[in-house]
Amino acid sequence: MACRQLLLISCLLAVVLLSTENRQKLRADELRREYHEEHRNEFENFVEEQNDEQEERRREAIEQWRQWHYDGLYPSYLYNRHHI
Repeated sequence: MACRQLLLISCLLAVVLLSTENRQKLRADELRREYHEEHRNEFENFVEEQNDEQEERRREAIEQWRQWHYDGLYPSYLYNRHHI
């Protein structure tokens, strides 16, 4: 009888320990997933900012080119000609 109780207690203890370990693994996985998601979001924001800055520089360059090449006509001749 004592053997059965000892075996039962051992099995229950093993189940409890394994479930605690499983919860720790799930928590670690969740933290890892959050960490990677945060870094991905930061990188996406960085890329978006870089693209926005590049687009702004491109617009400024085009505007400077238009001002430099403006021939006094409005709208500018270069952008008003008809392509055949």
